[in-house]
Amino acid sequence: MPTYTFTLNGRSVSVDAPSTMPMLWVLRDLLGVTGPKYGCGVGVCRACTSHLNGAAFTPCTTAVSDCAGKKVTTIEGLANGSTLHPVQQAWLDEDVAQCGYCQPGQIMAAAALLKSNKKPTDADIDAIQNVCRCGTYARIRAAIKRAAGE
Repeated sequence: MPTYTFTLNGRSVSVDAPSTMPMLWVLRDLLGVTGPKYGCGVGVCRACTSHLNGAAFTPCTTAVSDCAGKKVTTIEGLANGSTLHPVQQAWLDEDVAQCGYCQPGQIMAAAALLKSNKKPTDADIDAIQNVCRCGTYARIRAAIKRAAGE
């Protein structure tokens, strides 16, 4: 079995895994990183959204071999020590979470959006398309706007 090395939440890790193993299973089953959630397995619900070299990606549809030598960030690596990322703080301030299952993916998608677009419109925010079964989309939008400084 091949070995793949990548940076996970700021530290170098190596895993032995089949080349086609989805990164979500590497994260959860081999490395014990449980923030990214399994929802659909085909990249539609985006509950597993994380960052690959700073851009949002779905680990459930990305093979571990595609992550070799790259930087993977999950919700566990978003904060700066004990200081929450602005999106995480906005999530708390806007009381976004209900069940919480989709929240790591929602937060990671929002953080990636704000990295590339400092002042997103409602249409930009709605384009994220992460699924929230609780329907907290109005609070999600408000949190993203808060984090953007609006």
